[in-house]
Amino acid sequence: MFVRFGKLGDAWYVFGKMLERDVFSWNVLISGYAKKGFFDEALCLYHRMLWVGFKPDVYTFPCVLRTCGAVPNLERGKEVHVHVIRFGFEADVDVINSLITMYVKCGDLPKARLLFDKMARRDRISWNAIISGYFENGEYLEGIRLFFKMREHWFDPDLMTMTSVISACESLGDERLGREIHGYVIVTGMSADVSVCNSLIQMYFSLGCWETAEKVFDRMEWRDVVSWTAMISGYENNVLPDKALDTYRMMELHGFVPDEITLASVLSACAYLGKLDMGIKLHELAKRTGFISYIIVANTLVDMYSKCKCIDKALEVFHSIPDKDVISWTAIILGLRLNNRCFEALIFFRQMKVSLKLNSVTLVSVLSACARIGGLMCGKEIHAYALRTGMALDGFLPNALLDMYIRCGRMGPAWNQFNSQKKDVSAWNILLTGYAQRGQGKLAVEFFNRMIKSNVSPDEITFIPLLCACSKSEMVTEGLKYFNSMELTYGVTPNLKHYACVVDLLGCAGQLEEAYEFIQEMPIKPDAAIWGALLNACRIHRQVELGEFAAQRIFESDRRSVGYYVLLCNLYANSGKWDEVAKVRKMMKDNGLVIDPGCSWVEVKGKIHAFLSGDDFHPQINEINALLEGIYEKMRLAGLGGPKCDSMDGVEISRAEIFCGHSERLAVAFGLINTVPGTPIWVTKNLYMCQSCHSTIKFISKIVRREISVRDTEEFHHFKDGICSCGDVEILGKALTNRTSERN
Repeated sequence: MFVRFGKLGDAWYVFGKMLERDVFSWNVLISGYAKKGFFDEALCLYHRMLWVGFKPDVYTFPCVLRTCGAVPNLERGKEVHVHVIRFGFEADVDVINSLITMYVKCGDLPKARLLFDKMARRDRISWNAIISGYFENGEYLEGIRLFFKMREHWFDPDLMTMTSVISACESLGDERLGREIHGYVIVTGMSADVSVCNSLIQMYFSLGCWETAEKVFDRMEWRDVVSWTAMISGYENNVLPDKALDTYRMMELHGFVPDEITLASVLSACAYLGKLDMGIKLHELAKRTGFISYIIVANTLVDMYSKCKCIDKALEVFHSIPDKDVISWTAIILGLRLNNRCFEALIFFRQMKVSLKLNSVTLVSVLSACARIGGLMCGKEIHAYALRTGMALDGFLPNALLDMYIRCGRMGPAWNQFNSQKKDVSAWNILLTGYAQRGQGKLAVEFFNRMIKSNVSPDEITFIPLLCACSKSEMVTEGLKYFNSMELTYGVTPNLKHYACVVDLLGCAGQLEEAYEFIQEMPIKPDAAIWGALLNACRIHRQVELGEFAAQRIFESDRRSVGYYVLLCNLYANSGKWDEVAKVRKMMKDNGLVIDPGCSWVEVKGKIHAFLSGDDFHPQINEINALLEGIYEKMRLAGLGGPKCDSMDGVEISRAEIFCGHSERLAVAFGLINTVPGTPIWVTKNLYMCQSCHSTIKFISKIVRREISVRDTEEFHHFKDGICSCGDVEILGKALTNRTSERN
């Protein structure tokens, strides 16, 4: 009685007071400790029983062997196997079944199979034990063969057999076999069982056959919370978040209370769709039901809040998790990166390293943050760590390393990484993007041709940087040739992003009428990004009327993207329409839109330093300002005019500096002060570089004889001897619409 109620202390007290004990007394106590998870205590009791002279019976060995398998402890299990033989129970079916299960749990499949093959008499449990054993150890094909052999020996499988066989079909990814097993389930009448149907739903979803999973679900007479959860998580895994949320609402209407897996799946769907309101309600439900204590729910909440741009709420949930695992840390690091708080992401990463072992997913997230702010040394540390731990070729990590070197402007190390890894289409695309960012159209075309010669088929992503590179280099003929060959030659159907690239290609080259006609003739409805590309071209070439028309089309579908307001402001500013600039700024304010403050990062001696626009709190700010004032004076003496006013006051705003912030000047000056002469300076910026900053840094590179690289939100500007690699073409927001579309 005490054992059944889990009162092991009381059971032990009664057992200790017994003047006489029999083998049943020992079996009950051993079983009680084993069921409560005190495996070592159960095994000690078994040895104590032997020591005081009690002979085990057929009920003793199954319990003790289950304990050995649960630990798992193969050596103890082998020892008990010897006892089975010594006490003469090697012919008992129940004992041998327990031995098979023990060897399976301990990973010794050959020994388990040997025992099974030698059995003179088998029952259904024997077959289930060996079949599930193969499945548990990843030997799915052999397990399936044994299942069919079981049928040949006229043993009817039970529900346990069928659920494990269906799960094996899922693991094998064999749709044909899965459907055959489904047919057998229907013939044998097992399709009425909830657990079997739940396994079928999970199998079909994993095979991508979600419509068949729906049919299984719809035909179920009885459903439990696992059934609903299988549907919700299946939709979520198959990137059908709308269906996941609809199913959850139906589940609520049918009166089912979600479990922790349900909540995690629904929260993931909310994260994908940006459904913050529903996510908040689920958070409140998790608090009321206590599911917030499950780490899977807390981790998914961190992810949901991060993707819904509520990073402070994500941090709040993260800090409330008592025992954070690798997924918790990875979720918050990635969340900080998604919310452009990369500096903090690196701080969290260093805290994480102290107590937890990193995995490749974490490293990919951190490398993304390094790439964003130009953290080359941190990226190199991660690369070295990946090489030491043997993770350098795991999953997406090689391409993440390649992307980090490209975004940090190091084409040499990027090429070394490219040549040392598997060259899949993603790797080629990343390098192609590097050439596009540098405006190196001819090199991009040469690299694309090399990719084709290497028998790597381009995908839809490949053509985006290729077309962008052609646009920046004003290679209109080549760009149109590649666009027209996408479907005919490479079997890639153009999507909206490709059409936007072509509009940008034509527009930047001054062919505005052709760009507008191209939009009119598109086979698919243009989105905001298409019209944004046209608006950008109108800004460059000061075509106000057509630009206003494009802006009207944009704001019909998208009033939340700041980038389009930036373009319209610059269009009016370029044309001297300051009243219109003020109206757009008011429109932004009324819509609650805020432009990110300008921020630039520079890496000096392995440490990243951040500078915000108008930063007066840096410890070296007086030295920085003094250095810049000296440079401005030299510019005036040289007849270059010095820096322009960066006032943001209504009509008087300077068109060249509307959305710059000039933080890169502070970063460059800091680099000059804190590095030895001749050392290159690498700066990364979160906004566009204005003409004033561009001219200032060109001048600095000439007078100090240093190479200075500034990567703004669009491209690399490599300054040397007073010359910039961009050729001084149209600074500030050259292709903002494409970037805005990518962020969306």
